[in-house]
Amino acid sequence: MNSQRLLLIGAWLWVGIPLAYGLYRLFLNAAKLFV
Repeated sequence: MNSQRLLLIGAWLWVGIPLAYGLYRLFLNAAKLFV
């Protein structure tokens, strides 16, 4: 169970970090357009 939970956390990080970075870049580009 502990190994499975660790794998789940790893999968969330693997998907979440690039997704968060992409949203951050998108937010910066939108901010440049509006400002």
